[in-house]
Amino acid sequence: MKKTSLYSRIKWITAGSLLAVVLLFSSCSQPAAKPAAVDDQVLKVGDDIAIAQTEYGKVQGFILNDIFQFRGIPYGASTAGKNRFMPPQKPEPWDYVYPAIWWGNSAPQIMDNRYANAWSSFVDHWNYDDVSEDCLKLNIWTPSITDNAKRPVLVWLHGGGYTNGNGIEQDGYMGENLSRKGDIVFVSINHRLGPIGFTDLSGVGGEKYASSGNVGALDMVAALEWVNHNILNFGGDPGNVTIIGQSGGGAKVCVVMSMPQAAGLVHKGVPLSGSTIEALDQEYSRGLGAYVLKEAGLKPSEVDKLQEIPWKDYILIANRAAQKYNQDNPRPGMMRGGFAPVADGVNLPKGKFFADPEGLSAGVPMMISTTFHEWSMSQTSPELENMTADSAKAMLARRSGMRGGYGDKAAEIYDAYAKAFPEATPVELATLIGSNRKSVVATANAKAVQKAPVYVAWFGWEPPLFNNRMRAFHCLDICFWFYNTDVMLTHTGGGSRPRALSEKMSDALLQFMRTGDPNGGGLPLWPAYTIENGETMILDDVCEAKNDPDREARSVIPD
Repeated sequence: MKKTSLYSRIKWITAGSLLAVVLLFSSCSQPAAKPAAVDDQVLKVGDDIAIAQTEYGKVQGFILNDIFQFRGIPYGASTAGKNRFMPPQKPEPWDYVYPAIWWGNSAPQIMDNRYANAWSSFVDHWNYDDVSEDCLKLNIWTPSITDNAKRPVLVWLHGGGYTNGNGIEQDGYMGENLSRKGDIVFVSINHRLGPIGFTDLSGVGGEKYASSGNVGALDMVAALEWVNHNILNFGGDPGNVTIIGQSGGGAKVCVVMSMPQAAGLVHKGVPLSGSTIEALDQEYSRGLGAYVLKEAGLKPSEVDKLQEIPWKDYILIANRAAQKYNQDNPRPGMMRGGFAPVADGVNLPKGKFFADPEGLSAGVPMMISTTFHEWSMSQTSPELENMTADSAKAMLARRSGMRGGYGDKAAEIYDAYAKAFPEATPVELATLIGSNRKSVVATANAKAVQKAPVYVAWFGWEPPLFNNRMRAFHCLDICFWFYNTDVMLTHTGGGSRPRALSEKMSDALLQFMRTGDPNGGGLPLWPAYTIENGETMILDDVCEAKNDPDREARSVIPD
């Protein structure tokens, strides 16, 4: 299909704005004339445009740059009141044309001071609107709704841990460009988060609340069921669905692939900069649920009253309970706990994900990636650029990225990474160590025992912004996969250099969606991952496949 550059679209938008001004003034002295039909109209919206059928009723979107968009389609009922802590319910059918022209509400989350940091707001320019418990909505970008084509479908699971975010949080999440480039259907979803989505009340509320610790995950399954039942009417193939997520969304990919209810709904999985191979221990989650009830001043017989508390008040109560529970029941490192999917043995297995070579998702290929500098510490702290090896070792002894420090092993770990990356500066080495690949390799190793292939990438491209201090930071690679480097300018700077890598990465993603193999685009030969060799595609201005380039250094880091 014909590609339209961002520059040419901006020219049309600018030209259209100038023309509107001219027409406005000329209309004061001349009768209004019916505009002549033109072929280069950018936005098309009207009574008979972009109307599609779903199993619950008709929806109306619009066409922008030749891509159909539908925003905020309900895939579930409101989760408020009696539906709080309950598995998602189906939406009520409607007998009118539903206006799917604006984003659905973000899931309940604490929005206070979301834009407090000016630099973070500039770099990520978060997209948030209304927040409510009526949040089970999804968005669709598709080239056509009338040609009966069966296009590959990509379902985006947003980041923000299990606590924050929404399906359109950053401009880089938008699906228009990838839909056009690859002739695919792009879907993004909102689902319940934090204490609203993952408070396990099964220990205090009995059978009624048996699934309460996993309702946010069950929302994702409900969205995939909606896709399975309806996406054909939007030009998509329900038999070829890829789920992709970044950060917390990457962990969600692994979670959904491990849920029995999602069997047959997912055909490929792509976790980016986040993954997991186990859910939260239920002994912990039930203990936390009991603390929540106590913090709310309720007895077990009054558990239903938690459904009546305003959502913000409930989240604040639950967060206080979690703080107290974690103080009373300390957990090491990143396993400190919180509100997350629960290994209840029904919705999620109690053991490790992907442990059975013939088990759930055994036939689902995976493409997994992380960035070199997930926790880019000097982006807003230029003084750290002058860090010495000794000061880096001292810092790593106290703290490393999102983890605790390495104590007496810090110097040994630093020296191991300095040997593996001899050109890296002390701040870069400290960042590499804080962003180490132990988790992604553990996920790749777990999935590699199954028959479907695993492909591993490591993203190292660095933007020429903030005096080159941003490096290959957490979230940077999203817009490369989605062909949005000229949209997410505050991450890439825009232009031909990031676009060249984005061409290759988006082609690899599209090939993976079609075939389960990323080869066939512009990247070099990308071998499937094996535990023995650790094959990894390095993504940068020059891309190349290497065998586990940080294995020796990484092995020094304790588990």
